[in-house]
Amino acid sequence: MTNTPDASSTPAAASPLQDQPLGLTVHAMPVPDQSSAPSTVAGRWKMLAVLLVCAAPVVASYFTYYVVRPEGRRNFGELIDPQRPLPPLATRALDGRAGTLTALKDQWLLISVAGGACDARCEQNLYFQRQLRESLGKEKERLDRVWLVADEAPVRDALLPALASSPVLRVAPADLAKWLEPAAGQRLEDHLYLVDPIGNWMMRFPADMDAAAAAKAKRDLERLLRASSSWDKEGR
Repeated sequence: MTNTPDASSTPAAASPLQDQPLGLTVHAMPVPDQSSAPSTVAGRWKMLAVLLVCAAPVVASYFTYYVVRPEGRRNFGELIDPQRPLPPLATRALDGRAGTLTALKDQWLLISVAGGACDARCEQNLYFQRQLRESLGKEKERLDRVWLVADEAPVRDALLPALASSPVLRVAPADLAKWLEPAAGQRLEDHLYLVDPIGNWMMRFPADMDAAAAAKAKRDLERLLRASSSWDKEGR
């Protein structure tokens, strides 16, 4: 006789709803994406390249100024090195008042030199003196035009109206020649001379100035006035 297994002794089939042991799985930590590293390095190089491009003009200007030093390339007038301070020369105005040349300090001075008879070159220089000053606009009050008369010849009455706001001072020519100096082969009367507010003769404009030269001289004056604007004010 075959024994039939007792249903009561047979383990019951596991119900799907029966509690099961909780299984724990340990997951690995996320690994950084190594593919982003090259792009980060490339970005840094690009940023460095942009900074170098932006800094290049500044670096070039410092290199040019301190290493190459292209003196005279930007300015039209000839820089005087070393600069020569205003000497205490005795002066005499057209009305006879006595003074000294150092009384002209604390202003930019555009100086012409000629005898009282004032030849054609003298008249031309006086004209360009006036035009250069007027062309500076509101900055013109920072510059005085000065005519140093290097002899005892009388000044023609026809010139006086144009000289109303310009100091005209007689000086001894021998004393003047110890301070101002023309370019080689030129006369003292051929140039316009620039003195800074500290009282130093620092620039000499080329002889025989014409309209084209005056335009270049104007650029020099504008640059100098702009560069000194932080410490030089109009008036003495």
